[in-house]
Amino acid sequence: MKRYTRLKGKMLLLVVLGTLLALAAALVLWELVVDGLLQDAFARTVLWACQSLFGYDEAGAREIYQTVFRNHKGGWLALLTVLLMLAAFYLALGRFTRWLDQIGAAVRQVMAETGEPVSLPRELHPLEEDLRTLQHTLEDREVQTREAKQRRQDLVAFLAHDLKTPLTSVLGYLNLLHDEPALPEEQRRKYTDIALDKANRLEELVSEFFDITRMDLGALGEARDPIQLSILLEQLTDEFYPAFSEKSLTCRTDITPRLVVWGDPDKLVRVFENVLRNAVSYSTPGGTVELEARALGDEAEVAIRNQGLEIPEQELTNIFQKFYRLDQARSTRTGGAGLGLAIAREIIERHGGTIRAENDGRRTTFHIRLPLAAPGNTWGEHM
Repeated sequence: MKRYTRLKGKMLLLVVLGTLLALAAALVLWELVVDGLLQDAFARTVLWACQSLFGYDEAGAREIYQTVFRNHKGGWLALLTVLLMLAAFYLALGRFTRWLDQIGAAVRQVMAETGEPVSLPRELHPLEEDLRTLQHTLEDREVQTREAKQRRQDLVAFLAHDLKTPLTSVLGYLNLLHDEPALPEEQRRKYTDIALDKANRLEELVSEFFDITRMDLGALGEARDPIQLSILLEQLTDEFYPAFSEKSLTCRTDITPRLVVWGDPDKLVRVFENVLRNAVSYSTPGGTVELEARALGDEAEVAIRNQGLEIPEQELTNIFQKFYRLDQARSTRTGGAGLGLAIAREIIERHGGTIRAENDGRRTTFHIRLPLAAPGNTWGEHM
């Protein structure tokens, strides 16, 4: 691998240098001991050993010296060279084992998650990069784990906060109906309607919490079907007619026919319901809600615009965060749990689209883009 060229070059250099040094040392020693300056001393030592230790006479000792050493000079030189090479390789292995020790220390440093950057010799730079990448990955996972834990804690806190008020109201009205059986029928019906309305609100909140929890756990399905977006939007505006009427709102639509996208129809309905509900909730009574849909290249763009509460510029990105609500929304029924737009963004992004908000004076526009199933194709062509 080219990544380890420097390491392989260093290892080859150590081997070549060790071999050359061993050969040079063998030649030098042989020249000094057998053929060089120390020849006489070496010869006398061999003769003395043969005579004193093995009982040879001088002639026999000289014959042994000549036969064993002088006549086999090449063999002894080769043996000496091999022994010196083994010694050189052993010393070179010390360098390799130091590298292994440094790699082991770096791995332990990564696993300990100390935050200190990994540092290795230049020859191990590719491995250093890999370990640093692993280090960053582990750090990112640690951050994600902490954030997930914090989100779970926030979920519990917001769940307790947002469910308490409607639940208290439901219990209060039910207790009143139970304790006062003589209440007039009209008043009893009024309290029953209020309790039912609060119970429905509880159901909506629980549903939102359930959906956002499933998204955090990655449990959303990946169903993909061709969807006639134009018809879906027209049907939704019709379904929202009672909500528009309640606030005397006018709904204007400009929807290009036969816009087809791929996606999960139930989840996309949830997106546009959430955005339309948001538009109705924060519209000025008697104002106008506009819905436009058109093809832009290979995408379908849906724009939902309302007149009413102005969202500060710096808050336009925050409104898609989980549990985020404008201050004015905290005390109103319309404020919700602050999950509707977060759910909408999650669904749109999982469909490969985008969602953003912008202000124009007292008008807020939500722009939603989704990939078209096929640019210019009609619903009939996908059936």
